[in-house]
Amino acid sequence: MKYLREKIFFFVIALIAALTINFILPRLMPGDPAERILLRMGGEVQPEAVEAMRIALGVDKETPILKQYFSYLKNTLTFNFGVSYSYYPVEVKDLIFSSLPWTIGLVGISTVISFILGTSLGIRAGWKRNTPFDSFVTVMGLIIRGFPYFWLALILLYVFGFLLGLFPLSNAYSTQEFLSGWRFVGSVLYHGFLPALTLVLASLGTWILTMRNNMISTLSEDFIVVAEAKGLKDKVIMNRYAARNALLPSVTSFGLSLGYIVGGALLTEIVFSYPGIGYLMYKGVTSQDYPLMQAIFFIISLSVLLANFLLDFIYMFLDPRTRG
Repeated sequence: MKYLREKIFFFVIALIAALTINFILPRLMPGDPAERILLRMGGEVQPEAVEAMRIALGVDKETPILKQYFSYLKNTLTFNFGVSYSYYPVEVKDLIFSSLPWTIGLVGISTVISFILGTSLGIRAGWKRNTPFDSFVTVMGLIIRGFPYFWLALILLYVFGFLLGLFPLSNAYSTQEFLSGWRFVGSVLYHGFLPALTLVLASLGTWILTMRNNMISTLSEDFIVVAEAKGLKDKVIMNRYAARNALLPSVTSFGLSLGYIVGGALLTEIVFSYPGIGYLMYKGVTSQDYPLMQAIFFIISLSVLLANFLLDFIYMFLDPRTRG
């Protein structure tokens, strides 16, 4: 119970700190969001209209900053993020909830595939170290890891989308005709293949090299020597002894990667014009849409904190030493 109380305490403190920073930063940025919205509508901007818009947005100068802060906490924790400046009068939560499923589907599936494939190759390469297989996998991992993923996205889009015309250049599904059922699913998979391939390849090298190095380090431990002395089969030693212990650092990285999934793959989504959270965040930043940016940063912070929180409990089952 003490372990649980400590983790909950640190989770709450970290969440409050993230919320506070998220509240302060936009208010330090130059410009008046109320004036910006009214200017987009055209015509002459009256001082009374600006003040009314400030009150509607909750950024009027008459309201004490502390009152604004507690109002912000209440609204944020109830997912009432206000109105988007750039998509006015659309609410921010509607924009996020329409973009979030695309990002979770694309980045989430890509992360899981990359982790499983990279970890499996890393385990085998570490077990068969100093063999041709190990050399090939290690060199491949180094080469892949050196590719900037936005550059990889541009190459794949140019070759397979533009030159060969095998895949679409943008969007998450076909907008040329109305699709439903399995035809819509097929269109989503077809449009998402290149972005997903980009994300899988971009992170594959890191998982391979990390797991390979962990395996080599674990194979020098005494319990591996004892297992070999007992005459256990190589497959048992590799999977139940070496891989299980070598996997712990990778599980930490995987947990953090899952937390960052909702942040989207910013550059990949921009290159492919994919309607995810990353692309939405880019639009919010370029339009100085503070409510939209605040909401996305909050969602990302909350996801990372929850991933870390759950990771601590997963660790309890993987490593009994943490239970003490």
